[in-house]
Amino acid sequence: MFDYLRKRFTSHIRERSRRRARLVSKDGRCNIEFGNVEQSRFVFLIDIWTTILDLRWRYKMTIFISAFLGSWFLFGLLWYVVAYIHKDLPEFNPSINHTPCVENINGLTSAFLFSLETQVTIGYGFRCVTEQCATAIFLLIFQSILGVIINSFMCGAILAKISRSKNRAKTITFSKNAVISKRGGKLCLLIRVANLRKSLLIGSHIYGKLLKTTITPEGETIILDQVNIEFVVDAGNENLFFISPLTIYHIIDKNSPFFHMAAETILQQDFELVVFLDGTVEATSATCQVRTSYIPEEVLWGYRFAPIVSKTKEGKYRVDFQNFSKTVAVETPHCAFCLYNEKEAKSKEKKGYDNPGFVLSEVSETSDTKM
Repeated sequence: MFDYLRKRFTSHIRERSRRRARLVSKDGRCNIEFGNVEQSRFVFLIDIWTTILDLRWRYKMTIFISAFLGSWFLFGLLWYVVAYIHKDLPEFNPSINHTPCVENINGLTSAFLFSLETQVTIGYGFRCVTEQCATAIFLLIFQSILGVIINSFMCGAILAKISRSKNRAKTITFSKNAVISKRGGKLCLLIRVANLRKSLLIGSHIYGKLLKTTITPEGETIILDQVNIEFVVDAGNENLFFISPLTIYHIIDKNSPFFHMAAETILQQDFELVVFLDGTVEATSATCQVRTSYIPEEVLWGYRFAPIVSKTKEGKYRVDFQNFSKTVAVETPHCAFCLYNEKEAKSKEKKGYDNPGFVLSEVSETSDTKM
């Protein structure tokens, strides 16, 4: 009993680890990390715009807040230094005729408030720069220019992050499972994809990559070897009219990597099917890419997708997303090789074949009968 439970537990852990070992998650994120990169991280600072855009929101907002607070406080210190050098502070007991560089700066707090008012152009009118010293005028110009640069960069980064086409890709969804069944008399691997918005993706193109570990004839082991998987739609693979859910399919023929798989052996295979959808967003003309992946446990052999589109009494077409990933069992050959041989045998039965080795020999007939 203990050995049985141990084996079940071990197989369960192995199965869970196998499910987690995937390069692309269901929502399109890549499960990969880089180690021992020789290049310095300084190269990421050179392309600071892309680095900022790729950051998560919590880090981006931290940088956003820190950039403004840091600049306000830094220039507040500089304004305090200017007032200190010019002896404008109350501890120097300036005379009545003394003209300060900045009116009403009495300490570090007031210097910080003046820095804030200057950079965000509030202009309360209580504190202002006088023409007494050129240093204050130069510092005012420098802070105004730098404040515009910081404001433009950070606000632009926030706006670009919000409007990225990556967010549009979240409204494109794939079916939870892929299915294998007959379509048009051929064994096909089918996947359903839907656009959750009424706005179209222009120039959409669907293709796939099969990732697996292969060993070359020279004995080299290639991890994550990529094999092209061609997906087609009945209306064509280019410029899809993506207004309603589509069922894309890959024909399993002799050139397909699924040709030598069978219903009994597909779960024993080690592969990951990554499906890509490229298109241009109609509203912004920005390109986007949607990704998802399927492992052997998510490929159902002998099933097809349930109907999803119907027509109402009012003449409108209704899409029921409750049946989007629902599958129905259908009669399917247990391997593509068997279907191919079956078709070949049936085609031979309908044809006649000449036997070149057959020779018709004539036999002479005699009417005499010997007694």
